[in-house]
Amino acid sequence: MADIAPDAGLSRAQLRTLTLASLGGSLEFYDFVIFVFFAATMGQLFFPPDLPDWMRLVQTFGIFAAGYLARPLGGVVMAHFGDLTGRKKMFMLSILLMAIPTLLMGLLPTYAQVGVLAPLLLLLLRVMQGAAIGGEAPGAWVFVSEHVSPRHRNLACGALSAGLCAGILIGSLVARAINAEFDEAQLLAWGWRVPFVIGGVFGLLAMFLRRRLHETPVFAELQARRALAAELPLKSVLREHAGAVLLAMLLTWLLTAAVVVTLLMMPTLLQGMGVTREDALAGNTLAICATIVANLVAGWLGDRFGAGRVLVLWSALLGFAFWWFYAAAMHGAYSQWAYALAGSAVGLTALVPAIAVGGFPAPVRFSGLSFSYNVAYAIAGGLTPVLLSLAMKDNHAAPMHYIAGMAVLGVALGLFVALRRPGSES
Repeated sequence: MADIAPDAGLSRAQLRTLTLASLGGSLEFYDFVIFVFFAATMGQLFFPPDLPDWMRLVQTFGIFAAGYLARPLGGVVMAHFGDLTGRKKMFMLSILLMAIPTLLMGLLPTYAQVGVLAPLLLLLLRVMQGAAIGGEAPGAWVFVSEHVSPRHRNLACGALSAGLCAGILIGSLVARAINAEFDEAQLLAWGWRVPFVIGGVFGLLAMFLRRRLHETPVFAELQARRALAAELPLKSVLREHAGAVLLAMLLTWLLTAAVVVTLLMMPTLLQGMGVTREDALAGNTLAICATIVANLVAGWLGDRFGAGRVLVLWSALLGFAFWWFYAAAMHGAYSQWAYALAGSAVGLTALVPAIAVGGFPAPVRFSGLSFSYNVAYAIAGGLTPVLLSLAMKDNHAAPMHYIAGMAVLGVALGLFVALRRPGSES
């Protein structure tokens, strides 16, 4: 049985699939990340006003983290049905499960209006978002990977990752526009609701776009040959593919560190160093643009020279660029262009899913990737904002040291992949 689409160049239909999948992913990812761009504002609105600033930040990022902790459940359930009933059906469902809670967030009462019920409702909706995104990212990577040949897998995953990062960019641009349009009083009164309502509309638009996509050739062939998983897909994954699970989890830890710290937390952290909100968001926009371009470049290079080798290069860049940028910002020399260079290092997110997808056979691919990715992301992505916020109370350089350690991990993983599977890294 062919495991992938025929080994040929990208056709017009494949390019259309990549474009629609990436655009839909960007709109859904906007819904998930817009919360973090208004973390400081949400902290003021949904928690008691007499809390210390650092405690309010920890609690706000704690609710943000709850979305990550809910990912495994949603991801495993969607992946189970994705392996048994089809990739496209779950691709559509994840959009609906994201759009509804995002819209409801924009309608929530605040702490001043309903007291402790406000953060509890916010937490509930964040958990619902987490369940939806748990099926989105791994499902999207499997979807695009199965529409192209193995020699284009890195570029396909890079295009999808670029689309997801574009969702962060949209969030950053919306945040900048709202902060420019409203003063502090207006923002706290009602302006903060606008990005969540916009997100609900984006979600419906993404659902419409995905109706035009077709089921993957790989799943269609599995279904035609009656070669779908004969037992619970996750059971087979854990019994027969433990090595692939471990590798995918470590790769996800690296991806999580790069995205969460460099792109999501940084605007808030920079403001804590005295950088104005406008300058922090402007630098964040440049960094995300650099990430989008770097995903495409890294994916293209990965297809030609091997994902492992290129991962080594990009991980080294992450360690160097982030250290330089963050150390300068700590000493009052914040540079938006240095931030952009650090953002380009996040292009390693093109290589991580491509390597991880290749570790699982088609009948259990969605379940294998989803379980590995979501469990690792729930732990690393959920705890990173909280633990770094606590660590920074005594060590302001904690993010810099953490990313340096992750860069070392990335180099080690890249060497492992390159040496273990020479000539077939993609």
